[in-house]
Amino acid sequence: MNRFFIASGSALAALGVILGAFGAHALKSRLEADQLQVFETGVKYQMYHALALILLGILFEKFNSSSTIYSGYFFIAGIAFFCGSLYLLSTRSILGIESWKFLGPITPLGGLCFIIGWVLLLLSVLKNKSI
Repeated sequence: MNRFFIASGSALAALGVILGAFGAHALKSRLEADQLQVFETGVKYQMYHALALILLGILFEKFNSSSTIYSGYFFIAGIAFFCGSLYLLSTRSILGIESWKFLGPITPLGGLCFIIGWVLLLLSVLKNKSI
């Protein structure tokens, strides 16, 4: 097992629940429907990849390779860039950061990190000849 990925996934899942509740209760009346949907998309992807990190940590002994390690790091980067930028984009009118135009291009970079993470996990599994 890899404690770092299990701990990171657990912390990010807990944060995802907190942000989901915050969006459903505190932001529901303050955001437009499309903004709230963007925020919820960030929460969903954060939860998916937090669970992926936990699974990665559990499977680490079976698929112990540099591809597995980098996969986890790319999942974490994806959460930071993809989900983080969606949170900021959807709440920028509340936060007063409407002028932050650089947030839009960050979102696809985070999505690319997620894709790279999944491909690296696939390569790690394919390299393992014991299964």
